[in-house]
Parts: sequence; C-alpha cells; structure tokens
Amino acid sequence: MISSDILTRFAALLGPKGFTDDPADIAPWLTDWRGRYHGAAAAVLSPANTAEVAGCVSLAAEHGVALVPQGGNTSMVGGATPPIDGRALILSLRRMNRIVSLSAEDNVAVCEAGVILSVLHDAAAAIGKRFPLSLAAKGSATVGGLISTNAGGTQVLRHGTMRALVEGVEAVLPDGSIYDGLAALKKDNRGYDLKQLLVGAEGTIGIVTAASLRLVAAIADRAVGWVGVESPQKALALLRLLEARLGMIVEGFEVIADDGLGHVLSHIPGARSPIETRTPWHVLIEVDLPDARSPGAAEQLERALAEGFETGLAVDAAIATNEAQAEAFWRIRESLSEAERAQGPALQYDVSVPVAQMPAFMIEAAAAAEARFPGTTASSFGHLGDGNVHFHVRAPKGTANGPAWIATDGAAINAFVHDAVVASSGSISAEHGIGQMKRTELARLASPARLASLRAIKAAFDPKGIMNPGKLVPD
Repeated sequence: MISSDILTRFAALLGPKGFTDDPADIAPWLTDWRGRYHGAAAAVLSPANTAEVAGCVSLAAEHGVALVPQGGNTSMVGGATPPIDGRALILSLRRMNRIVSLSAEDNVAVCEAGVILSVLHDAAAAIGKRFPLSLAAKGSATVGGLISTNAGGTQVLRHGTMRALVEGVEAVLPDGSIYDGLAALKKDNRGYDLKQLLVGAEGTIGIVTAASLRLVAAIADRAVGWVGVESPQKALALLRLLEARLGMIVEGFEVIADDGLGHVLSHIPGARSPIETRTPWHVLIEVDLPDARSPGAAEQLERALAEGFETGLAVDAAIATNEAQAEAFWRIRESLSEAERAQGPALQYDVSVPVAQMPAFMIEAAAAAEARFPGTTASSFGHLGDGNVHFHVRAPKGTANGPAWIATDGAAINAFVHDAVVASSGSISAEHGIGQMKRTELARLASPARLASLRAIKAAFDPKGIMNPGKLVPD
C-alpha cells in the first residue's frame, strides 16, 4: 500500500484542486467504461500543467509508486483502470484541457491532453477547419487517450488513424523528464521517432501531455447515403467502384449486417431504416467536398450508385436530403454498440484483417463461431475500407448471468475468434488497443520478435515498471 507520507507529498505538490483521496470522488474512475474491470486507488492526481505532471512522475519514480494515466475513461479494453491491489494512483489529465493554438495557415491545432474530441471539433470549425477523426465517444474521449490508443474511428479510409494525424507530441517520461516534441516538422531525421513510439503505447512508456494535430479543410458539401447490398463482397466491390469514380472524396464506408440494423431499430427510440428493403447487409457512405463545385457531392454519389445498380452491386439506396437525415443515418451506425449490448450478454471483438479478406471473414467467422458454440449468434459491422471488423458473439438466448457465461465460455470463444483472425493474417486489436483485456492473447499469438521488442522498449523506458502497470506489454 502507498503510505500516508507519500500521499501527503503528492497533496502538497498539487494542492486541493489537484489531489483527492475522498473515496466518493475516486469511485467513478475505478471501473472501466464497459464495467468489466474494477480497480483500487488511494488517490486521484489531477495536475494542471506539464510541470505538475513531471513533478508527479518524479515523485512516483522516487518512491516506486505506479501511475495509471486517465483521460475520458472510455477505454474498451480496461486500459485506464488501476490494478485491484491499490498499488497505483490514477493520474488524470482532465484538468489539462486547453487548446493552446489553432492555425489555419499551418493546418495545426496544439492541444493539451485533456481536450475533449468534440470540443476540438468545434474549435477547428470556428476557423474553417476540421480535425478528421470522429467516433461515438467524441463527447468524452480526450486527445491524450486517442493518441495513447492510436484511435481510428470512421474516417480512417481517407485520413488514417491518430498516427497519421499527430504532427508532434509533448510527454513526461518515466523518470520525470519532459520530452518536448511539439514542433510540427514535416521532415525530422534525428533517429528513432519517439512521437510514434508514444502513439499507441497506452501510457506504458510515458504520459502524453500535449500534441500538435493535423487539421484539414472544412467540409463545404457532403452527401451521406445508405445502400442495401446482398453481401459484404458486393459491398467491397461497391467501394472500389466509388473510389474509381469519385477518388479521395469518399470519406466514410461502413458495412453493417442486417441483424445489427434490426437491433438499433428495436432499441433506439425514433430510429428508422433509411431504405424500405431489408437486405442481408447494409452500407453507410459519406462523400465530402472541401469546396463548392458542380456537380455537388449528392449528385456525384448518385451517379456512382447508379452504376452500382447497373452492375448488380446495390439492391436499394437512399441519399440523405438534408443534414438532419444525414445525422440520422450516422446515428444508426454510432448506436450499434449500445443496441448490441441491449440484446444481452456478448463478447465483443475489435480486430482487423486485410481488406480483401474482410468480406469472407465477416461471413465465415460468424458461421464458424455459431457452429463451434451452439446457441450463440455472431455478427459484425466495421470500417470496410481499412479492414477493421467489430465482431460480436452473443450468449445463447435466455442467458441470465452474463458474467458466468463469460467465465465459463469466454476464454474458449476468445481463442477461437483470435485464432481465426491470425489465420487471416490479421490483428487481434484494430483500434481499441490491448489494455489488460488482450494481454494474455497477445502473449499467446504474437511472434517472439514482437514480444521481445515490446518488452525491451518497456524495460528501456520504464525500468521501475511504474507506468500503467498490467497493460499492453505481456509479462
């Protein structure tokens, strides 16, 4: 346990606004977003600036106190939950929520780690720009968390993951030193790219305190369409057709199994199917133009979809006629996880496979899982353009005790799904990270070279093992 003397030193360093050991204040931050992981912590540290973060880390290093960095606490893999034994303190970046600067000339926003994604979106829009990454948790996810997990979202097809959007980073390293790499340099050949080591590191080798992020032109005109298709193979062919006809203006392309749509319609009040025909699969498409031009986005999408109908790729389609309808289409996609949870206990997987193999994987892995585990149902949705599959295996109908089902069958189902992913040359984590949920499977499935490299990097940066213990790097 952490002694009261050490806690007193943290309290003196941060003051009453930056330190709390009140159990009622700490409690909401001890459980992960999904409610699967629960930890213990004697205090929450909430530094107001980078110097205070460095002070906290220096003090923690001196006394061997572990720290768990935390932003919006929206991790899907238990990556921001402290260990159950109480040996770590939570270090919250939520007070560090300033947008330091926005430059329309440089297309760069400099933000502290605690800036909420939706706030960044609004600030960029105010100067005629946008930050091209969005996800369902945009109202609570923070910049630091997005960087630390290399978040993806729905616009990766055109703009890439956070790795592609981070121009520079500031971080406090495990010895308390500050790495100042905020300069948004287009060329920098000084050896290892520490910025990219910190992106996706889940706080295990340093605490991201600020970042320079790439902005792009605001959307001048957009079209959002919903298309019914017979199969994910037809969906992929439609994507390639759109790319050939429209090029880089295709920004979003999501594929959804019909049962997923059905779950949203039955669970989300006011949700309506965008098309009259219930097809086995559905595609949500967004086309964005950075300037006003003729033909506009809707007309260009309509022309391309007409060719899709002519070639037998599309069964039915609708293009949103206004912004409210476009948002309603996207709300279906963003409600899928919530609607899935309402169906009962399930195991949810965030995996990736090569894009060309994604259609077959979505069908064959679901059928194989249902055959291997009788009574379960499996389905998926995902970002077809980047190979990211959100794959769900639901408990047999009538299962009342979800935790008991997971305890009994979870390990076998996890192994079955992940083995199928690896057999398809894929990754067991596409955009949510490893956290504590996938460490055992990473150790089982990763190559010896990958595991040795992860462990060597962790040991080199954090020899005392104080940074987010029990996450990402297998023991």
